[in-house]
Amino acid sequence: MTAGVKVSELAAAALLAVGVAVSGLWLIRAEHDGRQLFVELEELKREQDRLQVDWGRLQIEQSTMATHSRIESIARERLNLQVPTAEQVSVVAEPPR
Repeated sequence: MTAGVKVSELAAAALLAVGVAVSGLWLIRAEHDGRQLFVELEELKREQDRLQVDWGRLQIEQSTMATHSRIESIARERLNLQVPTAEQVSVVAEPPR
C-alpha cells in the first residue's frame, strides 16, 4: 500500500502543480489584457478631449455665422435683398375654425 499511496500523492501533487501553473498563466493573460484595455481607454479619452475641443470651436463658429446682423449683411450684399416696403407686405391670416 505504500507504493499506491505514494503514486496517488504524486498524482495529486502533479495535478496541483498543473493547476497552479494554469492559474498563473491565466493571471498573466488577465493582467496583459487589463493593460491593453487601459492603454485603449487612455487613447479614447485623448480623442474625446480633442473632439470636445473641436465641438466647442464649431459651436462658437456656428453662433458667429448665424448672427442676425451677419445674415442680414449677406442678404443685402450678395443677394441684393432689401427690407420690403409696406405696399410689398401682405398679411395672410388663417381662417377661424
